[in-house]
Amino acid sequence: MRVSRLMLVTLRDDPSEAEIPSHKLLLRAGYIRRVASGIYAYLPLMWRVLQKVSRVVREEMDGTGALETLLPQLQPAELWQRSGRWAGYTAGEGIMFHLEDRQGRELGLGPTHEEVITYLASDLLRSYRQLPVNLYQIQSKFRDEIRPRFGLMRGREFIMKDAYSFHANEESLQQTYAAMDGAYRRIFARCGLRAVAVEADSGAIGGSASQEFMVTAEAGEDLILASSDGAYAANQERAVSLAADPIPLPGGPRAGGTGEPLATPGQSSIEDLCAGHGIEPCQTVKVLMLLARFEDQSAQPLLVSLRGDQQLNEVKLANAVTARCSAEHGALLDISPITKEAVASEGLLPLPFGFMGPHLADGLLSDSGHWSKHFLRLADSTAAELSSFVCGANSTDIHLVGAAWGSLCPCPESLDLRAAQPGDRCQHDPSQQLQASRGIEVGHIFQLGRKYSEALEARFTNESGSEEALWMGCYGIGVSRLAQAAVEQHHDGNGICWPVSIAPFEVIVVAANWAEAEQSSLAEQLYLRLQEAGVDVLLDDRSERAGVKFKDADLIGIPWRVVVGRGAADGLVELVERSSSSKRDLPATELLETLLPSLASQRMGLPG
Repeated sequence: MRVSRLMLVTLRDDPSEAEIPSHKLLLRAGYIRRVASGIYAYLPLMWRVLQKVSRVVREEMDGTGALETLLPQLQPAELWQRSGRWAGYTAGEGIMFHLEDRQGRELGLGPTHEEVITYLASDLLRSYRQLPVNLYQIQSKFRDEIRPRFGLMRGREFIMKDAYSFHANEESLQQTYAAMDGAYRRIFARCGLRAVAVEADSGAIGGSASQEFMVTAEAGEDLILASSDGAYAANQERAVSLAADPIPLPGGPRAGGTGEPLATPGQSSIEDLCAGHGIEPCQTVKVLMLLARFEDQSAQPLLVSLRGDQQLNEVKLANAVTARCSAEHGALLDISPITKEAVASEGLLPLPFGFMGPHLADGLLSDSGHWSKHFLRLADSTAAELSSFVCGANSTDIHLVGAAWGSLCPCPESLDLRAAQPGDRCQHDPSQQLQASRGIEVGHIFQLGRKYSEALEARFTNESGSEEALWMGCYGIGVSRLAQAAVEQHHDGNGICWPVSIAPFEVIVVAANWAEAEQSSLAEQLYLRLQEAGVDVLLDDRSERAGVKFKDADLIGIPWRVVVGRGAADGLVELVERSSSSKRDLPATELLETLLPSLASQRMGLPG
C-alpha cells in the first residue's frame, strides 16, 4: 500500500470531543470519524487494525475447538420475554434499541445473543452425544448508552466477539470456562496488552461465576482492587474486603438500648453530626431510603442501613433486591433514592430526611398510592455488627446516642452491601491491604449454568435417557474496544505506538526526498522486497517534506520505519523502532535479515 492511495487525513490539533489520549489519537491519526453520538466510522487504517485483532481472536478460538457462526442482529422480543430480560433491557437499563415491524411485532437490535443462541440450541442439540459445543461470532452489537464517551470505549455500536458453550454437566462447563480463560490470556498477550483477570459481577447476563479481563490504564472507567501478592483482584462492583474495626461508642447502649435523644439542629449529614459532637463516623448507622421498581409495575421502598464510614455498593444492593423480589415481581428495572418530592407525590406525610433511623415504621407507607406498604429492610454487615451506635431519631434535628439492635428495633437482614475501598484489609490475608488501579474491560467470561436453558426449554437427553436442561457458558471480547485500549497503553507524545501484531502496517518505508531519483528508486526496491518477504508494508511516496512524513509516521504509529535518505547513494538506510525510538544505520542489503527475526517474534506478542 502507498500512502498516496491511503486516504490519509490527519489532524494537527486534538478534537474538542475527545477526552482521553487514545480517543484523541485515533481521531487525529485518521483511524475513526464520528458520525453521531457514540457512532463511529472505521476508516481504512482502523479497519486493518480490527481485522488483525479479529484474526488473533479467531486463531485462538479455533484452537480451542470453537466453531464460528453468525447470528441475526434483529431479535424477537418473545425470546427476551421468555428469559425475563426484555423489560430490564428496554424499560429498566434501557440499553436495547427496539422497534416494531410492519406487522406490529416487537424486535430488538442485539446487545448480546444469549436468547437467540439458546433458542437455536433447543432445536439443534438434543443428545449428550452432541456435547460439548462452543459457538462464536464476531459482529456488531448495539447498546443505547446513556452517556456514550471515550470514542470506541463506550459507543452505541461496536464490534464484539461473543461465544456460547453448551454442556451435559457442570464439570464440562468448568473445563471450557478454563479453556476460554487460557485463550483470552493468549489473545491479550498476542495483541500486546497488559491485562489482568479480576473477579466480576455477572450483571444482567447472570450466572454463578464470572471473570473480567482488564487492560490497566489511567483512563479506565473501572476501579480494580487487588492484593499486593496477586492472590486476589476484583472489580470494585464485586470486591469484598474487611472494613476497619469500629471504635466502640463510649458508654455502650443507653436508655435500655433505645438510645438517648441528642439535639442535632441542621446536622443532617454524617460529617456535620460527627464534627458537632465528637462522634466517629464508624460509630453511626446511616439509613438510606430508596425505591426499587419492577417489571410488573410494582414499587418496593427499601430501608438500607450502613455504617457511617461506609459507602453503598449499588450493584450488590441490586443483586440482593433481585434475589428477594424478582421471583414475585419480575425483572428489577431500577433503584433510585426516594426524594421529598416523591414522598409528596405519593400522598404521604413528610419524612424526616437526614434524621431517619433504622426503626422507621412501616405505618408511614400505609397511605401510599403505588408503593408497597412496607419497607424491605437490609443492613450491611458492618452496621449489623455494631453493639451500640448513633442514628437518626425519626424526628427532625434529633439523633439517638447508644441505640442497640434488638432494643431499638430488630436488626434487618445482614449481608455485604458496602463498597470495598483502597486500603481495606484483604479477606484472604488481613495483613495485606487492597490497592487500587484503573482498568478498561476488554473481555468477560461467565458460567451461566442453566439460567437461559431452563427459561427457553433447551433440553437434551442424557446418558440415562432422561431429559434435562443444558449447562451454558458465555464468553465476550470487545474487539473495537480492545483496539482502542491498545492505543491507551501504547502511545507517547508523538502519537500511537502500535504493537506489531495488530498494527495496520508493520513497516513504513519513507523516502526523505521522493523527487530525488536514488532515494525513490531504493525505497521502491525495499518496498517490493519487504512485500515479497511477507511483511505488511506501507510506502510513503508523497512529495512532502521529510519532517511531515516522519511526524505522520509517528502519529499513525507504524512499529518500524525504514528511512531512505542521503545515504541512498551508498546503499545505506536508517531503521527506526517506533516504540523505543532506537535508530541504526545499516546497508539496505542487510535490512531483511535484521528486521525479519524481530517481526516474527513481535507478531506473536513477544519482544523483538
